[in-house]
Amino acid sequence: MAQKKILMFVGDFVEDYEVMVPFQMLLMVGHQVDTVCPDKKAGDTVKTAIHDFEGDQTYTEKPGHNFAVTADFDSINSKDYDALVIPGGRAPEYLRLNQRVLEITREFFADNKPVAAICHGPQILAAAGVLEHRACSAYPAVGPDVNQAGGKWVPSNDTFSSAHVDGNLVTAPAWPAHPEWISKFLKVLGTKIEL
Repeated sequence: MAQKKILMFVGDFVEDYEVMVPFQMLLMVGHQVDTVCPDKKAGDTVKTAIHDFEGDQTYTEKPGHNFAVTADFDSINSKDYDALVIPGGRAPEYLRLNQRVLEITREFFADNKPVAAICHGPQILAAAGVLEHRACSAYPAVGPDVNQAGGKWVPSNDTFSSAHVDGNLVTAPAWPAHPEWISKFLKVLGTKIEL
């Protein structure tokens, strides 16, 4: 299998499972993953948040871990990467205010490279204007953002465990969808796993 080079946007209060698990899974199958955050350099960290579904009207939030930034945001060139991953949590809410984050996102779509986004990650896609005529899953509270951006929000099953593929775009509503989301993303990437 040819190693792919994958870029991942991270930021303070990125959802813990949605950054840690995909990062580790993509490394496990042999890909290189560079994590970047505006105003941070390799070796810096971001704080994660654990979001859980405990019967309230929305998710609850608890402190997570410190997660390492592995590359310098200011030196990123999308041409150096094969794919983009956008985890959820609260980070996308403010990352979408950074014009370079939006430019990088548009560059991946312009080059028709694989993009995986989960939970609140599609907030960045909506702000970047790349969802026009695209179907996209996301956390239900992000559905209006997807629709307002000209996309079509795809509701999930009751357990948030389903993922959706629209061409090069692979999306899911929340971390319970990791098995299906990562599996579909690896197929779009063309990853072959040898056991």
